[in-house]
Amino acid sequence: MQKDPLVDLKELSKSYSLRHGIVHALRKVDLEIHSGESIAIMGPSGSGKSTLLHLLGCLDSPTTGRYLLNGQEVFSLNDQKLASLRSSRIGFVFQSFNLISQLNVFENVEVPLLYQRPSLSEKAIRQRVLSAIERVNLQDRLDHLPSQLSGGETQRVAIARALAIQPLLILADEPTGNLDTKTGEAILHLFQELHEEGATLVIVTHDPQVANHCQSMVRMQDGRIVS
Repeated sequence: MQKDPLVDLKELSKSYSLRHGIVHALRKVDLEIHSGESIAIMGPSGSGKSTLLHLLGCLDSPTTGRYLLNGQEVFSLNDQKLASLRSSRIGFVFQSFNLISQLNVFENVEVPLLYQRPSLSEKAIRQRVLSAIERVNLQDRLDHLPSQLSGGETQRVAIARALAIQPLLILADEPTGNLDTKTGEAILHLFQELHEEGATLVIVTHDPQVANHCQSMVRMQDGRIVS
């Protein structure tokens, strides 16, 4: 018997009121993602894929519809519980890395875990950080600042930061967009390894090569899933 989906979206819609009228960024999207799946979300610019990713990551709220994450109704939570959910259950990897320039590798990976104190001890946080950094093979770069790293190393720090919280779901937005081809392939290989280890991945991309590394593909157009 198949388990309930990790992510269950029901008629999720998002509209924005602009001066020239209402923009329907997402139109009644239904989507199920099961634990351990890797999914690529593809579509032209303006198709709604980034809006969908922001809603999955609880960075925005829908106009209408429901989002169940691991059986929990996400958008019924208050701001404090929503922030806690984001910092403990959802790992983010962005195209622009989003590291803090003044912090070294260890400190950047540590940041999301600091929101989980006092439920996590300092010792537990340190163990998680070191384990995540070792997983992306950057244990010899602990004290380096982002400016001292290559593009591929910087993205691996971002992946370690996502892994450190031991998330239910990893969301990646064009994770190879700022990398050269060889470095991008290495990052995709790392994502593939994480998936084989049981991670649930959702990757927004315009690149078919990236999508081919995923188990399945969702195509979007005009705010709808078309295939």
